[in-house]
Amino acid sequence: MSKQWTIIGERINPGFKSTRALFETKDIAGIQALAVKQAEAGARYLNVNTGMAGEKDHGFARAVVEGIQEAVSVPLSFDSASMTLQTVYLSTYDADRAGGAKPMINSIAETHLGMLELLAIRPCRIIVMASERLEDGAGRRNTKADEVVAVARRIVEHTDRASIPHEDIVIDVSISAMAADSEGLTRMALDAIRVIGSDPDLKGVHITGGLSNIGQQLPAKAANGADLKHALECAFLTLATPLGFDTILGTPWKDYRFLPDDDYVMGVFRDVLERSGLDALRQVRRLYRA
Repeated sequence: MSKQWTIIGERINPGFKSTRALFETKDIAGIQALAVKQAEAGARYLNVNTGMAGEKDHGFARAVVEGIQEAVSVPLSFDSASMTLQTVYLSTYDADRAGGAKPMINSIAETHLGMLELLAIRPCRIIVMASERLEDGAGRRNTKADEVVAVARRIVEHTDRASIPHEDIVIDVSISAMAADSEGLTRMALDAIRVIGSDPDLKGVHITGGLSNIGQQLPAKAANGADLKHALECAFLTLATPLGFDTILGTPWKDYRFLPDDDYVMGVFRDVLERSGLDALRQVRRLYRA
């Protein structure tokens, strides 16, 4: 069922311990093998985040991009808030090795709209980080769906003026860890997806989120013996996909699928969404406590 989603492979990122070890030893062959594994598992894009290793050594960042493109023909999504490092990535990227496909910039925020200047280097698709807004000259974290939607609309207005087609825009609504979600941020994300997916002014944009975030800090097994973190990812997809969520930032070899209504994790997930504060957190514990 995963073919109905565009999967951006997330694993070339120092947030994964095994990948961090590859960066520490500057193991290009190992990074290439990881790229191949993700591509063969169905990734349509590969996210590339070289972290501090790339920040400190631009030659290494270039070698990572070149090495990946020697190994796979999948286009790349460059994940960095640094204009300098993004410039290195985009200048190194060879569209011909990706069948002419544009690279992706991850991500453009309302607080860093200057990053749109990177499009002067080459045409790109962009991921829009809608989880924070610019207010009184400073970044503010969004906690309400209408705040997320408002940011998405404002940034798309900018990109419309720059003649960036909607099909090249991916809105990241931000998926939070349920283990500490006393603010209803999971419900916020779903409500934002619903509005963005039905807004005629945003027609054609894609919607994404870091799916693996949702199960962070939770035990491995659900009360019914299922893989809890993966089951929660699938529960989110079950509700979000019909609303317009179509792009997964995740691990390509996972079996992403819809859960039936009688699935234990699906039932508790729905229940958690109906609650708030400490009551919601108490319900989260039902996921792993019989």
